[in-house]
Amino acid sequence: MPVVLVHGVPETPEVWDELRPLLGRDSVALSLPGFGTPLPEAATPTKEFYADWLAGALKELDGPIDLVGHDWGALLAARVATTGAAPLRSWAMDVACVYHPSYDWHELARIWQTPAAGEAFMEHALTTPADHPESTATALRGWGVPEEHALAMHGRLDRTMCGAILSLYRSATPNVFADWGTTTAAPQSPGLVLVPEKDHVEIAELSGQTAELLGARSVVLPDLGHWWMLEDPEHSAWELTTFWDSLD
Repeated sequence: MPVVLVHGVPETPEVWDELRPLLGRDSVALSLPGFGTPLPEAATPTKEFYADWLAGALKELDGPIDLVGHDWGALLAARVATTGAAPLRSWAMDVACVYHPSYDWHELARIWQTPAAGEAFMEHALTTPADHPESTATALRGWGVPEEHALAMHGRLDRTMCGAILSLYRSATPNVFADWGTTTAAPQSPGLVLVPEKDHVEIAELSGQTAELLGARSVVLPDLGHWWMLEDPEHSAWELTTFWDSLD
């Protein structure tokens, strides 16, 4: 049974490279269109586009599938799970607070959602060297991303990705639940909500409530931040494999 991993923003599938060898299972790390790969011609990279794309990609794989999403990949995984758009054996997500009906976007998201301000932010990110105190690499290091991965993520940022990020966030106002909440139901497959204790995006209370709404288990990842799969891949793999083993 394959494990399917879905990255977030501003990332590419390489964010899973440390974790995958520790899972003890076949795995596939998908690349969202526009994130290190081309966007289909005339595509508008909204949350609906990506949710439909993910469902289609999953249907092309032989199941049963254990789906794992991080950041925006987590929101897309929850969308697929709650709509039954693709068959899953299980699903797992972080930042479940963002899927909560009362969630208010964090400051950086609000900048990206604001015309002109978002474009100015991305231009600065694209033109600022990695060793500059205001670079993307510096910000990522401050959020707990190990040095080599922070530099790699900085280097993969391009205009296609920046445009996709702005479009994606602008499709999710005032929050994700505003549109998707009307079709949110408890998934038919079992779920796991990961709650990294030191995630700068995390609101643990809301994530717990989202887990209850979705009928999922939840587990705290002690001392880990937003990029838990890079900070402590061994413990992250243990939590995931323990969950999957409990379903066998």
